[in-house]
Amino acid sequence: MNLNFRKLLKTLIPIGLGVFLVWYSYYNTSPEDRKQILTYITEVDLLWVGISILIGIFSHISRAIRWNYLLEPLGYSPKISNNIFIILMAYFANLGIPRSGEILRATALSTYENVPFQKGFGTIVTERVIDLIMLLLIIFIALISQTDIILSFLEQKGFGLGTTIVFLIIGFLGLFLSIMVLRQSNTKLALKMKGFLKGLLDGILSIFKMKHKIAFILHTLFIWLAYVLMFWVVKYTVPETIELSFGEILVAFVAGAFAMSTTNGGIGLYPIAVSKSLSIYGISAAAGNAFGWIMWIAQTIMVVVFGAISFLLLPLLNRNK
Repeated sequence: MNLNFRKLLKTLIPIGLGVFLVWYSYYNTSPEDRKQILTYITEVDLLWVGISILIGIFSHISRAIRWNYLLEPLGYSPKISNNIFIILMAYFANLGIPRSGEILRATALSTYENVPFQKGFGTIVTERVIDLIMLLLIIFIALISQTDIILSFLEQKGFGLGTTIVFLIIGFLGLFLSIMVLRQSNTKLALKMKGFLKGLLDGILSIFKMKHKIAFILHTLFIWLAYVLMFWVVKYTVPETIELSFGEILVAFVAGAFAMSTTNGGIGLYPIAVSKSLSIYGISAAAGNAFGWIMWIAQTIMVVVFGAISFLLLPLLNRNK
């Protein structure tokens, strides 16, 4: 397959999937629910939406500061303001073309701070590894804190405790066998997987080699706490979700996080994933969808507005470069 055609497919398929899911969500919602969802969205308390966006901005500032902790051992210390603009631009770019933001970040850093592309991109990969580890940690916390509810939901769907344990055992055995096969294989796919796993390990170990280890870890914890809090405060915009506990919100957050990585910025899939996860706790489809759409709209507005501003300000404030 032509390389350019493959790249085009990688761009168009997530966008097409997102558009399809928007249509699918609309088609499978009753007129009454659509009216209720629209009412929730149009009558939303903008104070909570504003707080959510503000928390999101703080997370991006923290990420910009944390980035310098990765760049410092390489001999570079970019302006924090430039880091903020570059990160916001990257998130904006990812809305159009998945993962293009990472390339843009490394390119912009090279242009405005004279950091070689390869080195800048390497720190971004390390960031992604750390973010993956944090997401896995949050998934674990959500599963532990909501074990009873999740098992009860699985039983309602025909998966008893025994069946669930069997599936877990099969999953662990499959993982163990896959690792054994991967270690012995030299196929192209196996080599790529080995490279990915090595990157994960290198990303973890790089933390212990940097000068500001504690600060890096604290910023990482703050960033992900901010992500969860952004999501949590939005519960106050929908009457049915106000009483949800932190653990229950965490389950919906995890569902939304997976949706964000599937389509461009989670378009179409994000509200569906959030609504389905909230249904476990008895939240109606209308309220769950409204929650998901309000959260997605708030995040998207933040990225679009501040990303666009960053595209304008970065070259203006660095005219000499």
